[in-house]
Amino acid sequence: MFDALVSSPHVKVLERALAAAALRHKVISNNIANVNTPGFKRSEVHFEEHLKQALTGKSGLSRTHQRHLAAKSDDLSIEIMAVTNTAFRADGNNVDIDFEMAEMAKNNIYYDAVAQQLYRYFSNLKSVINEGRR
Repeated sequence: MFDALVSSPHVKVLERALAAAALRHKVISNNIANVNTPGFKRSEVHFEEHLKQALTGKSGLSRTHQRHLAAKSDDLSIEIMAVTNTAFRADGNNVDIDFEMAEMAKNNIYYDAVAQQLYRYFSNLKSVINEGRR
C-alpha cells in the first residue's frame, strides 16, 4: 500500500524532472567552465520535450482516465546534446557566458518549483496519514 503511494506516476515524473534539472545544472556548469576553451561546443539537456510528448499522447501512450498521467516515468528520457551548429567566437567556441548564467538561473527556479511540488505531495500524504490515525 505504501509503495503504491510513494511510487505513483506523479511522484515518478517529478523525480525524473528533478534528475533532469540536476543533470542540467552539471551540464551548464561544464559549459561555463569551458567558456575559454577553443573549439568547445556547449551542451544542452533535453527533458521537457519528452515530457510534453508523453503527456500530449504523441509518444504512442494512451490514457485510460482523463485524470491519469499519460506518461510512465520509464518513458521519459533525459538527453544531453551538443550544440554544434553555432559558433559564438572565431576560435569555434559557442559558449555565451550571459546565456549560460541565465539558463542556470532558470534551471534553479525550475528545480525549486519541482522540489516544492514533491514536498507538497508528501506533506499532503503525511496529513492524510496523521488524520487517519485520529
